[in-house]
Amino acid sequence: MSKISDDISKDLKDQPKFTSDIGDKAQDHHTFDIGEQTFLKKLQHFLHGNPTIVPVIILILSVIAFGFIAGGKFFSAFNLSLIVQQVTIVGILAAAQTLIILTAGIDLSVAAMMVLASVVMGKLSIDFGMPTLPAIAIGMISGVITGAINGLLVTRLKLPPFIVTLGTWNIFFALVIFFTGSQSIRSSVIEENAPLLHFWGERINLGGFVFTYGAFLMIAIFVFLWFMLNKTAWGRHVYAIGDDKDAAELSGIRTDRMLVSIYAVAGLVIAIGAWVSIGRVGSVSPTSFYEGNLDSITAVVIGGTSLFGGRGTIIGSLFGALIVGVFSSGLSIAGLDVLWQRFALGCLIIIAVGIDQWIRKVSN
Repeated sequence: MSKISDDISKDLKDQPKFTSDIGDKAQDHHTFDIGEQTFLKKLQHFLHGNPTIVPVIILILSVIAFGFIAGGKFFSAFNLSLIVQQVTIVGILAAAQTLIILTAGIDLSVAAMMVLASVVMGKLSIDFGMPTLPAIAIGMISGVITGAINGLLVTRLKLPPFIVTLGTWNIFFALVIFFTGSQSIRSSVIEENAPLLHFWGERINLGGFVFTYGAFLMIAIFVFLWFMLNKTAWGRHVYAIGDDKDAAELSGIRTDRMLVSIYAVAGLVIAIGAWVSIGRVGSVSPTSFYEGNLDSITAVVIGGTSLFGGRGTIIGSLFGALIVGVFSSGLSIAGLDVLWQRFALGCLIIIAVGIDQWIRKVSN
């Protein structure tokens, strides 16, 4: 019995050492996991706090890549100027779209609203002989009204913005066809009777780079909206509604009134884009910018604004629009068909949404 007791005591003495060894290894492994998770969380929090970083990196890599693929032709003053000119309208639409998406909504009618506003300006100036400035002002008002209609339908009827704007997209385009009879107002007619409508299409040469006045207006719009979103109570309310509408309402924000104002401001931005679009294409066409809805959403998503609302920056949408322009120009110079250009942009959208989902998932 004494011998058995001694053996048991010996085994018990050895057991803690074995457990300690396993514990040390487990602790080392656990420390490694924590370190790895900490790095991912740090990266996630950095991207969450700086959503513009991702589109900036994508833009830089895109420019470098297409510089190698397309050669010096891509970096020519003519091509770089053309990219900026081409993204002017998409950029302005993206600025308006950003305001809506920040509230966890979406606007599928932005292109139709823009064309309708341009038709109002053109028709009043040309067909009714109204002085150009009052005609432009009424066109701006029509943009505010159409935007407010979207906002009222979303807030009063409690319908999803996707459904509301899908419906108004068809309504506004139908009104465009009704008012124009599917007939365009030619550039020569506008130049003769209302040349002010072409103002934003005028070009200026800066060191070999040719820009339109519309490009400078686009940048001014982004700067103004950046100030509104980051330096005013109105902007903080926009983010609050997108982050959690119920919580925003409990904190005293009149969410319905705010949403209507957001849609109305977006409508005003779109109407400004309508004036710029006339100068860009030279004419008022009822079928122009038909893909503006999807292009604006593409720019916003690639620019880092979350489709779930409450996170993103207006400047990111500017970079997103430039990325769309760089891809279209670079792939075109490389000789790829338009079909594959859309394919590449589609892949880019999926990647951008995937990154956004990953950031949100890790954050939670």
